[in-house]
Amino acid sequence: MDRPPFRFGVQATNAASGREWRDTVRRVEGLGYTTLFLADHYLGPGPAQRAARTPRQDLAPIAAMATAAAHSATLRIGCRVFCIDYHVPAVLAKEAATLDLLSDGRLEMGIGAGWSDVEYAAMGLEFDRPGRRIAKLAEVVSLIKAHWQGEELDCSGEFVRVHGYAGRPTPVRTPQRPRPPIMIGGGGRRVLSLAAREADIVSMSTVPFVARDADGLDPQAVAKRRLGFVRAAAGERFARLDVESSPYFTEITDDPEAALARLAKSTGIPADLLRDHPNVLIGAPESVADSLRSQREAFGVNYVTVQQSQLESFAPVVAALHGS
Repeated sequence: MDRPPFRFGVQATNAASGREWRDTVRRVEGLGYTTLFLADHYLGPGPAQRAARTPRQDLAPIAAMATAAAHSATLRIGCRVFCIDYHVPAVLAKEAATLDLLSDGRLEMGIGAGWSDVEYAAMGLEFDRPGRRIAKLAEVVSLIKAHWQGEELDCSGEFVRVHGYAGRPTPVRTPQRPRPPIMIGGGGRRVLSLAAREADIVSMSTVPFVARDADGLDPQAVAKRRLGFVRAAAGERFARLDVESSPYFTEITDDPEAALARLAKSTGIPADLLRDHPNVLIGAPESVADSLRSQREAFGVNYVTVQQSQLESFAPVVAALHGS
């Protein structure tokens, strides 16, 4: 399969102090990762956070991204991914352009339609049905692209109505990259097709941890079907698209069977299902590197994001595969 070279990101969301966050930024950059992502979640400890099952997140994304850009030289910055309903679209477009300008062109703009009904409710927001959220996402992406062109805006959609001014600042531009790359995340046909048509990076959400889904597909078949949605909608663009995903469970270890057994016991997910799941990477660095090569061929994923807790242990895999 004709796919771009591997690159790697870290999704880091926690720090107890400014110094700790700056140290994390420098470690991510020093270990050879391409990108530092934040996440767009807001629930602190409490019943809503437990019900939403979102991980601990100390940091709001925009300020943390700005700090990361200021304390690194080459690290790309992003959010995996901004939720359209958590931000005023016109304001988010300007904030993003400002981040790109002040980072000298290192922004990756991740955006999605939202998924956590519990978080929406806790924050006092209406959680609309999927079709309307995806339709709004399409309008917001169009607004962001228009804002970044620097011309006078005239967007009159069902969800986005912005007009009468030109977008400023204009992001950093080069002949190869006239605007910051856009990442759109999701798992269904409609949102992945939108991503394939409009984004530069397609972020695949985690495949369910079930032996067979409602359509009778195992996890590998689900991942392949998602890739099929992207290829069909992207057409000739597909070869240029980054396909990004994140392992839900990651452990670098010389005893993968013991690690799988522990994980199976703690989660209730059978070890055999975990062993071959597209979002599980457990093993020695060379074994994990081989798995990623196989997954790039099978599922198209060339851009891999690991969580903050794994940034040190996963670094040998990054060193082995980055750019290859």
